[in-house]
Amino acid sequence: MRTAVVLLTRDLRVHDNPALAAACAADRVVPLYVLDPTLADISPNRTRFLHQSLADLRGQFRERGGDLVVRHGDPVAEAIRAARDTGADTIHLAADVSGYARRRERRLTADCEHHRIDLELHPGVTVVEPGAVRPGGGGDAYRVFTPYYRAWSASTWRKIAPTPERLTLPDGLTAGDLPALPAGESPHTSEGGESPGRRRLSLWLKKDLSGYGDAHDDMAGDATSRLSPYLRWGCLSPLEVAEAARARDADAFVRQVCWRDFYYQVARTYPKLSTEALRTSGDQNWRYDDDALQHWQDGLTGVPIVDAGMRQLRDEGWMHNRARLITAAFLTKHLGVDWRLGVAWFFRWLLDGDVPNNSGNWQWTAGTGNDTRPYRRFNPIRQALRFDPEGVYVRRYVPELKGIEGAAVHQPWRLPESEFRGLDYPGPLESHRDEAVWLR
Repeated sequence: MRTAVVLLTRDLRVHDNPALAAACAADRVVPLYVLDPTLADISPNRTRFLHQSLADLRGQFRERGGDLVVRHGDPVAEAIRAARDTGADTIHLAADVSGYARRRERRLTADCEHHRIDLELHPGVTVVEPGAVRPGGGGDAYRVFTPYYRAWSASTWRKIAPTPERLTLPDGLTAGDLPALPAGESPHTSEGGESPGRRRLSLWLKKDLSGYGDAHDDMAGDATSRLSPYLRWGCLSPLEVAEAARARDADAFVRQVCWRDFYYQVARTYPKLSTEALRTSGDQNWRYDDDALQHWQDGLTGVPIVDAGMRQLRDEGWMHNRARLITAAFLTKHLGVDWRLGVAWFFRWLLDGDVPNNSGNWQWTAGTGNDTRPYRRFNPIRQALRFDPEGVYVRRYVPELKGIEGAAVHQPWRLPESEFRGLDYPGPLESHRDEAVWLR
């Protein structure tokens, strides 16, 4: 009887999981997740989401006669140990792109060779594998999105992997206990796991998606899918999501999924995406103003649309896509604070925080990354008036301003001074009181 190990990392699902499907070709399967102390405590929000996802995955495996095997320690050592203890001849793994994931893959390759265990790598983290489409003029990655999107759209997507109906664990193998569920930091986060993710996807697909291109920027309407945390952890297959959206002619949403793939192929080529500027000519002499940074982090800049976004981040572990752009542009282009400090703050709080998308988007906004117009600026007030014209989004997250009606909420400093002073809300940061700043 053949036994296979599948080392799960960011593919916490049973549907369209190529590594799991390949492992299930063996008679017995060890679905293994290793709680890696190297990655612990980076984000309490993501840790909670992860543990919820593991609990859901265990339930899925048990329904199919198997179980999720949980271990603590170095994932390479634990995968080798699981293979040797069960007599497995193969370890299956979904290929990933971060620097840490690729180092883990290289170590696992070396240890498998040493122990004469086969290692099989599989797709599944993206729709199109990073590196599968390359620029025509040479190079490993596209630096500009539009030509990548054309190549990505024209490429042949892999077939959706079959969902296993039954799993059989090797005899005598102890599954191990799931970790206690931590509290997290944000009180209103989404629930982790494939089951909640598929429910959210099903409900979202029932909507009329033909107007997604305009609707997803409506900050008050919140017409975004909110699927990003489930894609980040692999609770949902990006291919399955993209296929479902394409079948409903939701091309604008499919384009957003492509942006995700775009940054994964960038991160594969530039592993220091979180710490080094891709476009050094776009970098600048950044300010390191602890007071300004703290006001931004706390949602107390005095610019309501910025503060609303930063408070949503803390409350939900998630932020509207347009608010991410506005808050990041405010920190880097208006306050002149180093984009790496923004990367770290978002990475701490976001359920969907990962290296490719978080860091790639921050570099795009800061003018150090893949934007073809590195010096572009975003006027926060104009953005607010366009995408939250009645101030509904702002009043939702900045309760101090609930008494201000309509668009006036975006510029409370224009109120009579007696009214403004009674709001218990700060004016714009000292260096940005001049209203000319907002009109640039």
